[in-house]
Amino acid sequence: QVQLVESGGGLVQPGGSLTLYCAASGSIFSIISLAWYRQAPGKQRDLVATITRGGVPNYANFVQGRFTISRDITITQLYLRMNSLKPEDTAVYYCSVTTERDYHRSTYWGQGTQVTVSS
Repeated sequence: QVQLVESGGGLVQPGGSLTLYCAASGSIFSIISLAWYRQAPGKQRDLVATITRGGVPNYANFVQGRFTISRDITITQLYLRMNSLKPEDTAVYYCSVTTERDYHRSTYWGQGTQVTVSS
């Protein structure tokens, strides 16, 4: 089991920046990848960015060059630095991790943090 708690969301003006944080606890040793997703009202949940345990990132096209995903070496903290924010980035952002134990994979989610981009 892995517990995830996000923080750092809030209201920001277009063009501004924000950093999201996700604290992980529990079976950290079993985490193989970490990710940020987002869900806008009335829309499906979309993948924003992923990072492997080894630190290799990957991004959705719509955030390429604007967002940076990172994690600390202990895999207990996940970050999402968001620059040049647009109103369409408004959504609830979720932290997610995938674990693997005995060849079985599981996915865990945080409760989400609201990001609102508006003037």
